[in-house]
Amino acid sequence: MHGFANPARFLRLAHWLTPLLLVAGLVLALGALAYSYFAMPPDRLMGDSVKILPLHVATVWLGMGGWSMIAIASLAELVWRHPLSAIAARAAAVPGAVFTFLGLVTGSIWGRPTWGTWWVWDGRLTSFLVLLFLYFGYISLSGALAREGASSRIAAIFGLVGAINIPIINRSVVWWNSLHQPPSLTMGNSAIDPVYLYPLLFSTIGFSLLFGGVVLARMRTILADMQAEARLRRKAMQAAEGQVAEGLAGNA
Repeated sequence: MHGFANPARFLRLAHWLTPLLLVAGLVLALGALAYSYFAMPPDRLMGDSVKILPLHVATVWLGMGGWSMIAIASLAELVWRHPLSAIAARAAAVPGAVFTFLGLVTGSIWGRPTWGTWWVWDGRLTSFLVLLFLYFGYISLSGALAREGASSRIAAIFGLVGAINIPIINRSVVWWNSLHQPPSLTMGNSAIDPVYLYPLLFSTIGFSLLFGGVVLARMRTILADMQAEARLRRKAMQAAEGQVAEGLAGNA
């Protein structure tokens, strides 16, 4: 892992891996969504509303996965001082927030015909809404620290503390009585019919690849911005030194 801590080596890897992830993810995700919309049969209880589940499950998964990545990168920064960890955490925040928002929206669209309401303040929905607010807080905090040139360790601590919400989201339907159904997928077991399970899995894999490609692209952008800023600072220092030298020569 530390072998990729070198920004130049990371950029060489990300140069060809980014488009590969984006293209493969786009093909898988669009294929799964097209199948679910045009070919997946209506469910006996949920009817046609079941067609939104491949998109909903993938976005919820990546909303939680995005913050898990922030937490892992934050831990790497605090413990191992990995040079790219803070950049990886910042890069994952915006796409993670987007997927979290999409998870809330698609969940509401699915819930209206299924539950008869757009929203309920149960454990799963409320904790997932809290996750969106955590993303907003992390994006604001990390952006402010980067602009001020302050240490990113404060954002890393926030990322680790916010990770407490992930197991709460995951286990909320087990811990509290809720309209939301219990987990349909567990380790080695599935309560979902294969005709619905496979498009759900392919959609999740496809969007996960897209997420990875977007994160790599954002990391490359952040690194490029940092390098450009460093060059501007060097030029400004050189210009200031030149002015001082001219002033001294004029006084002499």
